[in-house]
Amino acid sequence: MEPTANAFEQTVHTIQFLSADAVQKANSGHPGTPMALAGITVDVFTRHLRYNPEDPAWPNRDRFILSCGHASMLLYSTLHLAGYDLSLDDLIHFRQWGSKTPGHPEVGHTPGVETTTGPLGQGVGNAVGVALASKLHGARVSDGAPLIDYRVFALCSDGDLMEGVASEAASIAGHLKLDNLVMVYDDNKITIDGDTSITFTEDVGARFEAYGWFVQRVDGHAPEQFRAALDAAVAESGRPSLIVARTHIGIGAPTKQDTPDAHGAPLGESEIQGAKKNAGWPENEHFRIAPEAREVFAARKAENLEVYQAWRARAAKLSGDAKRAFDTFFGARSAESLLPRLCEGLEVKADATRSIAARVEQRVAELCPRLVGGSADLAGSCKTTIKGADDVAPGAFSGRNLHFGIREHAMGSIMNGLALSGFVPFGSTFLIFSDYMRPAIRLAGLMEQQAIYVFTHDSVLLGEDGPTHQPIEQLASLRLIPNLHVVRPADAYECAFAWAHAMERTSGPTAIVLSRQKLPELQRANGVDVSAVAKGAYALSGPADADYCLMASGSEVGLAVDVAAALGARGKTARVVSVPCLELFEALDASERKALLGSGKRVSLEAGRALPWRHWVGEDGVCISLEHFGASAPDKELAKHFGLTVDGVMSKLLG
Repeated sequence: MEPTANAFEQTVHTIQFLSADAVQKANSGHPGTPMALAGITVDVFTRHLRYNPEDPAWPNRDRFILSCGHASMLLYSTLHLAGYDLSLDDLIHFRQWGSKTPGHPEVGHTPGVETTTGPLGQGVGNAVGVALASKLHGARVSDGAPLIDYRVFALCSDGDLMEGVASEAASIAGHLKLDNLVMVYDDNKITIDGDTSITFTEDVGARFEAYGWFVQRVDGHAPEQFRAALDAAVAESGRPSLIVARTHIGIGAPTKQDTPDAHGAPLGESEIQGAKKNAGWPENEHFRIAPEAREVFAARKAENLEVYQAWRARAAKLSGDAKRAFDTFFGARSAESLLPRLCEGLEVKADATRSIAARVEQRVAELCPRLVGGSADLAGSCKTTIKGADDVAPGAFSGRNLHFGIREHAMGSIMNGLALSGFVPFGSTFLIFSDYMRPAIRLAGLMEQQAIYVFTHDSVLLGEDGPTHQPIEQLASLRLIPNLHVVRPADAYECAFAWAHAMERTSGPTAIVLSRQKLPELQRANGVDVSAVAKGAYALSGPADADYCLMASGSEVGLAVDVAAALGARGKTARVVSVPCLELFEALDASERKALLGSGKRVSLEAGRALPWRHWVGEDGVCISLEHFGASAPDKELAKHFGLTVDGVMSKLLG
């Protein structure tokens, strides 16, 4: 039931001034955009969005994504009215310690928030990923018709669409014909530095039309006009939709409407009073909620409850393959450890870890239907294609192999959308190009989402492609991201551990870092103890009281073994400790770390920056590392010139 014109207006004003009052009280925030977008948001929530605040995790709820996260009070005010567990007191304590209303929306922190937004453009990529997930779910869970068919409604700003990640993601959405995605572009023509004409004069609608989107242009403050456009967008088949809505930031503010002053700072009490007066709102009341606003959202909640109950009834009748598919994606996950199963029948031989990990991945894919993913046009080099599975393509969503194209920015952001929707996504590219993905990786860590990054060509030893492609600082840089685990395996057993850990770690993302060149088969005198490997660091050989403790990861573990042998020939003893995951090693009890490293002089070996290792080797230790860019040459020549050989290491240890 559509609200009356008066009820709609009162609801819009309620959201506008809840937002303005909250920003003013916090003396921090962005009031103008919530004021401009209140009408659009009310229309989406009360006429189209399917949700149940009593069950925020309902699998088939529609998703509302505020990519312009600086307008967070718009979302918080709306969620409060919609009946989510977000009190008026939470709104009053906007941006304060302990409230559910942080400066930018954070998933898991505030009920009803679907993703963490703020870094502009990322929400657009997330929205594309969530819309893709709905299509993938729909192709997998069906009782004759898709049981999962949720839609995604997103709001974005000028800033979102200036960021390159949004362009990459929009291009993919158009290619895949994601017609369950409706995005509204808030064309208010204002950024912090001034009018958008100083930097942004392109025809955004034409750009999206070229991407294959259905584009409409409306006055964002003309309710009937926007409603007609929204209805058309929802009904559109075969294309995602963009509504370009011309709005006025800080609408109604006497002196600050359509100015940068309405964007990133409180309006000021007198300006808010003027805006309230212009709207016919009580000027001196703060955090007022019109009764009509409560009634409008209560009516929508009742309508949605009928939809929710009908869907639950359908889900309860599932049986056979449909029930198993539903339970796979929306039931409890198995607590059984994958590592022993991945080690069974494992082929152990000298090989590049990208090739070894590829074989392990096939077994993981057999055991874990949630796994989907692909590469940034490097599937052949990264070796990540799931064999026997179809490609995901326009109109064909039953497959598991995704083609992101040469769009690493979007790949990372779309992966976050997939992870937020219950899939375990992986994305692959060369380690050097992880730099393109860093914002999305950081957000995966912040959101505690299970995303898996398969990075190959992991060091200067990739060879002839030269310094533009040879990662030097990337390992150290990735390890600085909180809640990201970086696993750099040295052989088949460590590759099995890498994949098992990534699949079992549901509280954050994991990067698996792999070599292009062949690595030797590691000899373990006492066999393989997978429980030791799973600790992230373990003694491969040598006693705890050896003269040297050689710590290494990935391709340098084999070098450490050879150095230990050379030291033995010189009458010195060495303990070799493989450290595939520094984060897990650092999480060990201090006494366990001390026992593992022993009493010898500590030496780290890794073909990259030494920064993370210096703490562990101490002032008297030695870091065998690379502190400069590489060069174009075969890997063995590079190793020789850069001291990554037995002779090079021995000269640093013994002179």
